[in-house]
Amino acid sequence: MTPNNLGKNYLTDQCRQIKINDLMKKARKEFKKTFIKSNLNVSNINIEVAESKTGFNGIRYWFACPKCQKRIGVLYKHPLNKIIACRQCLGLKYRKNRYKGMVEEKIGK
Repeated sequence: MTPNNLGKNYLTDQCRQIKINDLMKKARKEFKKTFIKSNLNVSNINIEVAESKTGFNGIRYWFACPKCQKRIGVLYKHPLNKIIACRQCLGLKYRKNRYKGMVEEKIGK
């Protein structure tokens, strides 16, 4: 007999559960709230974080482009002038679009 049970056996149903997943979920929510309210500073440029609701009652997070203020998922840092902005503001193209419309020549025939 121990001082905790005093001769009586308890069931798990009678005890309050403390689950690590519940604590982690709460910590993630608190972290996200703090993260959204804080200002991100990348290369001495303040970047805002925005949020929008999804169709499944979730929340999606976005960067606000420092140039045009559009919600965007990816920001880029230009290699020459070190400006941070979205792809459109920097005039960047995707690699696979560079050759669109070009006719490929077969070599060796």
